[in-house]
Amino acid sequence: MKIEIITTPNEKLKETGFGTFKACHGVLDAINRMGYTAKLSVCETVSDLDKVIERKPNLVVLAVKYIPTGNNGNIWLADYFMKHEINFTGSLREVLEFDSNKVLAKSHLQSKGIATAKYFTAIPGQYNCKSELPIKFPLFLKPTDAANGNGIDDLSFVTSFPEFEAKILSLHELFRIPILVEEYLDGREFTVAVIRKSDGELIVSPIEIIPPESTNGLRILGGKVKNDNSEELKRIEDDEIKHRVKQLAINSFINLGVRDFGRIDIKANKDGKCFFIEANLVPGMTPGSSYFPKSCEIELGLTYEKVIQIILENGLSRAKSAVSPNQAIQI
Repeated sequence: MKIEIITTPNEKLKETGFGTFKACHGVLDAINRMGYTAKLSVCETVSDLDKVIERKPNLVVLAVKYIPTGNNGNIWLADYFMKHEINFTGSLREVLEFDSNKVLAKSHLQSKGIATAKYFTAIPGQYNCKSELPIKFPLFLKPTDAANGNGIDDLSFVTSFPEFEAKILSLHELFRIPILVEEYLDGREFTVAVIRKSDGELIVSPIEIIPPESTNGLRILGGKVKNDNSEELKRIEDDEIKHRVKQLAINSFINLGVRDFGRIDIKANKDGKCFFIEANLVPGMTPGSSYFPKSCEIELGLTYEKVIQIILENGLSRAKSAVSPNQAIQI
């Protein structure tokens, strides 16, 4: 059984992915310890991908969604490997769009009756005064397609029109896209790792995230907090809250059409009602810190290697000759 992990130089990518080469090597080491023949391929061009096709791996593990090619657009790996009939992990291209576009995911789930925070998008100069805004203050502003807390900080929380204008301008200058503006949810924050096994069973691991309190008394899960790993990750002890969080994550996972695995972010208001925030369909996999493996560890006691093993199960089941070198996966 030949497995290749596909990534690209991604330290500057704003999109989700397994993470740096360190994270990819963590996945590679876990796969090798399972007894498979695995390698890490760093691809930057179509020629690099063509060489992968020539090697005919039984499974490619997609550590990023696409390879950026400048003015020529992006090479979406799911499309590329599907076209060449190479088995790959993760969701199809049309589903991965929900990861790249938070507004698309929110509008899709709203149409399915799933709760998400009220929102609109804005660019500099679009609104002239407070009364024109579709939602009342306080509001929360962030890029529509960035990951890992990029663009999010204490200034994302706005309570006045001047603050709104300033943050819209700064984000637009940095990301050059319309900015997502949401009603501010003042409750607890959660993330849920979801894995679909080959028999269709969903393994669901919800945890709570508690960012450190800032000098302004806010708890904002922004880029600096994530880079510093200063947030607390903990098990949800209240069974009623855990059930609500799990059910919302499952409904979101299913209605988005996610294949294999993904991470669903959820936030509550002060009354405890839970809302879908975003989907991370190529979630971070850095050992010891990324939310996806940590959720599985905290909720279910799964080791990092076991998480990678379960993630591979569905992909390997699609291979024509998927024979595990070890015993069947059990948890």
